[in-house]
Amino acid sequence: MKAIAVIPARLASTRLPRKMLREIAGKPLVGLVYEAVDRSPLLADVIVATDSDEILRVCREHGWKAHLTSATLRSGTERVHEVAGVVAADVYINVQGDEPMTRPEHIATLLKVMENPAAQVGTVMTPAEELDIANPNAVKVVTDLNGRALYFSRATIPFDRDGVRPRYFKHLGLYAYRKAALDRFVTLPESSLETSERLEQLRFLENGIPIYVGETPYDSVGVDTEEDLERVIEILGKH
Repeated sequence: MKAIAVIPARLASTRLPRKMLREIAGKPLVGLVYEAVDRSPLLADVIVATDSDEILRVCREHGWKAHLTSATLRSGTERVHEVAGVVAADVYINVQGDEPMTRPEHIATLLKVMENPAAQVGTVMTPAEELDIANPNAVKVVTDLNGRALYFSRATIPFDRDGVRPRYFKHLGLYAYRKAALDRFVTLPESSLETSERLEQLRFLENGIPIYVGETPYDSVGVDTEEDLERVIEILGKH
């Protein structure tokens, strides 16, 4: 499969203003993500998709390939779709621009999921650490016996009614799509569950498009808040 990684990056984040350009170890967050993704030998290309002239300029100054997308796009998935319209590939990998701990193993797991010809959309999960189980910024996922997502939520799912201590899985911010799935996604209105949880992958599930999920032992920390930023700085500092 020819796989292209696209990193959606917007400057107008709300919970952590200008987070794509916040520095970690002397580099902007978007650059750390780009370099982390670019370590995968399985990718034909890595492209930052942004509607920000400032992010575009920073990327070009550092030699990180970037594409300026329309300012009217509503989501990261729509930015990936726009890139898919100009760059041909079998599979498009969407790595959230706030995932600096992305590893080549994450990409490999995702592409393994997409070897299934039935998979139009894929993603990855990892066993949830204790501090993430009740954390609404850490999205949880439950799957069926065939590895298809049943639901994603910021709530703690499944609910442990009788104290049996179920396995909790944290969803990581990486996706894989075939172009047909992207073409379908952009024609669909924002769904009610997507609006409630602020999780755009729920639009696929509400419209009957299955998401196949691969498991990885390697956790990642998305940067949504100042606390997340400090946690990532601490983790990366140890390595």
